[in-house]
Amino acid sequence: MTQDIPTQLKEIKPLKTELSKFMMCYKFALKEIETKINQLEQELEYVNEYNPVKQVVTRVKSPQSILRKVNSKGIPFSLDVIREEIHDIAGVRITCLFTDDIYEISRKLLMQKDIKVVDYKNYIKYPKQNGYRSLHLIIQVPVLMSDGIEYVNVEVQIRTVAMDYWASLEHKLYNKYNKEIPFHIALELREAAHSAAVLDEKMERLRLEMEESDEISGTEADLLELWISNDKFQLPSSF
Repeated sequence: MTQDIPTQLKEIKPLKTELSKFMMCYKFALKEIETKINQLEQELEYVNEYNPVKQVVTRVKSPQSILRKVNSKGIPFSLDVIREEIHDIAGVRITCLFTDDIYEISRKLLMQKDIKVVDYKNYIKYPKQNGYRSLHLIIQVPVLMSDGIEYVNVEVQIRTVAMDYWASLEHKLYNKYNKEIPFHIALELREAAHSAAVLDEKMERLRLEMEESDEISGTEADLLELWISNDKFQLPSSF
């Protein structure tokens, strides 16, 4: 027997409330991260007279986008399962001028005791097959709600301006060709990614020359990974 509308509304209301709270947690988590990044910017600018952060962009996936990802991953529509399986509902993208800035920002961010590292992927040191380069972190942030503390996953992507320009173009082409980029364009994209990487390396060398420093910090990535594995987070064996 079909339920009447008032009965349906009674059943929908708790789910709607739960979903609203679920989304609110991610919005609050982003606010926490934005505050931390802002404080970090001010500190670095004061200490080094240089702000490595050029742009910060944040976003929370819409319920529709989350539902599409649920369907694509083949997981049940359960908020608990979604919380465990989908880690990029809240996202932050930080853009820098230099590659070394990426490791400096990530290291400073992860030094904060209330942040837990869930996952770490260095697509700068190990680029994706299509040429994509960026540093990806999944971090867990405590969010104080009225009924207790929620630990919320946030995806943080840190990349240079050149990496970001390439990624934006690749994303547009990916959508334009419905995820099937023609081979000759994909080949040119990989070449462009290599050119962007060469540009980043040249800019880093110029920066070092300007600072009149002989200490080339090419091992920053290795030091960051060592620090994470020893003190904060055990890298997966497949890394």
